[in-house]
Amino acid sequence: MAPELIGLLGLGGLFALILLRIPVALAMLLTGIIGTYALSLASPFVKFAPYLKQFKTALWNSVANYDLSVVPLFVLMGYLAAETGLSRDLFQGLAVLTRRIRGGVAMATILACGGFGAVSGSSIATASTMSRVALPELRRLKYDEGLATGVLAAGGTLGILIPPSVALVIYAIVVEASILEMFRAAILPGLMAVVLFLVVIRLRIARNPALVPPLTEIPAAQVRHAIHRLAPVAAIFGTIILGLGMGLFTPTPAAAIGVFLILVYGLVLRRFSDEDGLTWARLKDALLATAKTAAMIYFILFSADILKGFFARTGLPSALSDWAAASTLDPYVILVAMLVALIILGCFMESLSMILVVVPFFWPVLVELNGGDYITAETAAFGMGNADLKIWFGILALIVVELGLITPPVGMNVFVIKSFSPQTPITRIFAGVAPFFAIELVRVGLLVLVPGLSLALTRLF
Repeated sequence: MAPELIGLLGLGGLFALILLRIPVALAMLLTGIIGTYALSLASPFVKFAPYLKQFKTALWNSVANYDLSVVPLFVLMGYLAAETGLSRDLFQGLAVLTRRIRGGVAMATILACGGFGAVSGSSIATASTMSRVALPELRRLKYDEGLATGVLAAGGTLGILIPPSVALVIYAIVVEASILEMFRAAILPGLMAVVLFLVVIRLRIARNPALVPPLTEIPAAQVRHAIHRLAPVAAIFGTIILGLGMGLFTPTPAAAIGVFLILVYGLVLRRFSDEDGLTWARLKDALLATAKTAAMIYFILFSADILKGFFARTGLPSALSDWAAASTLDPYVILVAMLVALIILGCFMESLSMILVVVPFFWPVLVELNGGDYITAETAAFGMGNADLKIWFGILALIVVELGLITPPVGMNVFVIKSFSPQTPITRIFAGVAPFFAIELVRVGLLVLVPGLSLALTRLF
């Protein structure tokens, strides 16, 4: 049996295991091991016993990587932010600032999702945390259930792109791009998503004012309290994002500074308020949750490394690259097909796993479509060198992966919101999120047609 055919069978088997709800890390590991064993039977050049002996070094290499040290720190930032009540303070402060705008609480939810997503770096965590904080308030004010749940499901998708983001770190490592440049490139598209979501809310309210309650006065004391609590939150976010954007520090120190500032906020500053702040029990919960999540991420990385070795031995990625080079299809047609495939797969797979499984296949194909390893921006099919192509494709890929989280019938973010609102029909949540899905397609189209929107800040600094 030809190695390429074994590779295709392995790829099919991988997706079959994922559809059977086998954990993605385990599915990748089993596919890599069984596939390599099949190769050893088919080819005298592949030895199975030496392959197994490399596992101990492969596992070490997956975790002993300085660039990856940023991952548990960013994860810890997210859990500490949730445990300190930072997400609640963020939402309440923004709700006060938007109190004079019809639908202001829905807009505050989007802004809070963007802010919390910058800390947590996870779409599902953002949707889950902000649902606990914002959904009761939206219900109390009698917002339309479809609008309220749709806003939360769509706002959750901001978690993966607005830096700092774990998914951006992993993508940068997979394609050997600069993590800092990926963070800079994500800022404008991330802000663009926030603005477009706010526009969608305003248009929906203009079309049907009954979706939101009339404006009501908020006591001045409550306004002052909320703004007072918002100030340190804004300072923490501003320090991290502006520091990264201006190049004052690299991602790992930025994550360490973020953890330190949130710890200070929870352990010291909140002691002067009337709430408990970050107790030792909550700190323990955050540390344990971080350990579990980081272990899961590192296991996925290790399994992806094993899977990548199997596919490299089959020659399947090289065969796909050769096919792309010989194809007469327009490069943009293939790019769009890749993005559509990512949206579909995003319905079933978690974003980090998607990046590790799919990007190693797509990236070599894009390089060949662009003209190979030795091209200039003038001769490249996409009008840019491969260094810029890495960044541009990364932003596009992460956006469409997150689109899968709100795509029917299996949008994971939608089911997260459903768990917090069991009385709301799932069809109503999908209907509520549909306008946000449509505007996201517009954003992807703009980024495809105008790559400078993704590359502007990387070229500025």
